Amino acid sequence: MNLAPSNLIGLVVFTFLLAAGQLLFKTAGLAVRGLPARDAFLALAHVPAFYAAILLYAASTFLWVWLLSRVTLMQAYPWVSLGMIIVPLLSALIFGERVTAIYWP
Repeated sequence: MNLAPSNLIGLVVFTFLLAAGQLLFKTAGLAVRGLPARDAFLALAHVPAFYAAILLYAASTFLWVWLLSRVTLMQAYPWVSLGMIIVPLLSALIFGERVTAIYWP
């Protein structure tokens, strides 16, 4: 897989934008934990992490489309999968979640 440096950098940035977005969504979820669905939905309007996550996802969507105009989906998609490794490891570090052996099939 021979990628131009700008495309490689873009894919790395994309992967970390998605991971950061997931961590921010988790932060928002923790802020509304225990609330009934209606109250949680309304409470999200006051959670900055929720808005930050949405902005990161919007930015990553535009970046993804730009990247797909430059590389094949076969070259780009493994970077999405890399997020499946990064997010659990960061969630263990940041939120103290346990990542057990059963997660890694």
